[in-house]
Order: sequence, then C-alpha cells, then structure tokens
Amino acid sequence: LFQALNDAWGAGDAEAYGALFTADADYLAFDGVNQKGRAAIIAGHKPLFEKYLKGSRLTGELVSLDFLAPDVVLTHAVGSIIDAGRTTPKPERLSSQTLIVIKQNGEWRLRAFHNTRVRPIAQGSGFLAWLLADLAWKLLGPK
Repeated sequence: LFQALNDAWGAGDAEAYGALFTADADYLAFDGVNQKGRAAIIAGHKPLFEKYLKGSRLTGELVSLDFLAPDVVLTHAVGSIIDAGRTTPKPERLSSQTLIVIKQNGEWRLRAFHNTRVRPIAQGSGFLAWLLADLAWKLLGPK
C-alpha cells in the first residue's frame, strides 16, 4: 500500500492516489490542511500533479508497523518529494508520517495520513524549548 501510494504520486495520477484511501479518510498535509474524504484528497492532489508538483515523485520508507487489531495497522514512515529534474530530495522537504491503515471489504486502505515536516531543534536548545512550551502552557493553557 505504501509503495502504491508512492507509485500513484510518481505517475501523477490523483485518482489512483485517492483510491488508496477510504471514502471518509483524513489527510493532514504538512501545512496543516486537512482534506476530509477521498473526493477531497483527489481534488486536492489533482492540481499538484498537473501543475505545482508535476513530474515529482515520492521517496520514503516505513519505519514501524504495529497491528492494533487484525484489521487496523498504525504505521510510521519518513518520506520526501523529489522534484522533477532532481535525483535527490531537498532537505527541507523531509517529512515524518503517521498512517492508519484499515481493512475494508478485504482491501487495505488508508484511513488517516498525517504528514509533518521534520524540523529538528538546534542542538542544546531542546531543554530551553521545553521550558518555553511549559511556561506558555501554564500561562495560556486551560484554566
């Protein structure tokens, strides 16, 4: 299924790409946009494949696969877009992905796909970032 996702992207085929998702899938893109349902996923990817990311392809690999039930799988992957004319992805395009895969009518389909850009915190600043986040939560979080 993961390879079929990459193949459909590489073919620039929004219909084939969307067909890998359930009708009610959630597709959360790197920029926070949530495309709800297969039709929205197809509609959202069609202009990407025809114009903005024409000729691009995906590269990536599954990092983990965990059966939560016989017909529900949680997977984590890393991946990136390789733009047309390039042989390697741009480092700023590296993404971490969480996918929930379910079996429906004997077929495995993606029910949820969450794609987030990898933005490592600079070395040594992890503790400072944690302190700032903790302070913000105490000041702005639920009362």
